[in-house]
Amino acid sequence: MSRSGPLAGVRVVDLTAMVMGPYCTQIMADMGADVIKIEPPQGDDTRYVSTGPVPGMSGVFVNVNRGKRGITLDLKSEAGQTAMRALIERADVFIHSMRAKAIARLGLSYADVAAVNPTIVYTNCYGYGRRGPNRDLPAYDDTIQAACGLPSVQQQLTGEADYVGTILADKVAGLTALYATTMALFHRERTGEGQEVEVGMFEAMASFMLVEHINGAIFEPPLGPAVYPRAVAPNRRPYRTKDGYLAALVYNDRHWAAFIDAVRPAWASDVYATLEGRARHIDTVYGLLAETFAERTTNEWLDLLRELQIPASALSSPAELLHDPQLEAVGFFETVDSAYGTVRFPGVPTWFSRTPGRVGGPAPELGAHTEEVLEELGLSSAEQAG
Repeated sequence: MSRSGPLAGVRVVDLTAMVMGPYCTQIMADMGADVIKIEPPQGDDTRYVSTGPVPGMSGVFVNVNRGKRGITLDLKSEAGQTAMRALIERADVFIHSMRAKAIARLGLSYADVAAVNPTIVYTNCYGYGRRGPNRDLPAYDDTIQAACGLPSVQQQLTGEADYVGTILADKVAGLTALYATTMALFHRERTGEGQEVEVGMFEAMASFMLVEHINGAIFEPPLGPAVYPRAVAPNRRPYRTKDGYLAALVYNDRHWAAFIDAVRPAWASDVYATLEGRARHIDTVYGLLAETFAERTTNEWLDLLRELQIPASALSSPAELLHDPQLEAVGFFETVDSAYGTVRFPGVPTWFSRTPGRVGGPAPELGAHTEEVLEELGLSSAEQAG
């Protein structure tokens, strides 16, 4: 596979599974890195969690492992360890998502790997950071959503404790691992120094949640509770219109003045004229807007709000994104042929003027590149995989 993008020339040894780590390395592959995904002989569990054209090629797996080369190694065997050492010697990044004790038992701790390649960037993707009491606990997206406060916030918003309808913790932690790893690569580029990086899914999500929800509790002594009132206002939801739903945010003072002038609602008051005043009465404001938006159709409101330059959108489902005019116009989707059929990938969401990324190819079938990669390492037979 030809490689282009800002990470072209970077080789990544990817010992991650499920979504957090693979999402990180998927983006690295899109950005040009040669990502070598190492799986046990039975494969990554994500191969089997959703629909696919053939066994072991679920849609989720295919998406988060696109553009990678896939090999199988038995890391408990001498042959598998020999192959892994050879990979590490030639790698820029080693990234894994095993618990600390498990990776150490395989002889692949940071100290072990750095002894083979001192300049490597070594990224640990954990559920919880090693310095805390939860370091050995297993973790999945649902448990981390609960631990970081998401269901609690949803309960304040809707009255019911709920997970959000996406594996948010996995993806936020994967993006955190991506920026942490590339920052370490940037440091190495300037200094020649490798280093160990640790990303805890819980810590990444705690940071993410507290961006706004720390609110008045950031001060000593606290000036208010650790919650951002606008985000949990019970009336904060898509507005019902005459024929559907509408998302709109009549937010800053310019938006507000334009809306009041155009619509002239009977409830307009100086109490709500400033952002500070609306913030104090935010749920009431949302309720009054809800009554108003119910009076016209979705398209009537969209026409007016866009004319007034007020942020607004109709509601879309994930299926509708597959045919979204904006995404089609920017070339967001990329179609790739594979041994298991044609795949239409959601593509790279960023744009670079000199080093654009792209989907580097299909996700590998189990062990598809084992022989190829081992030959590059000077290991003569696929039996070296153990």
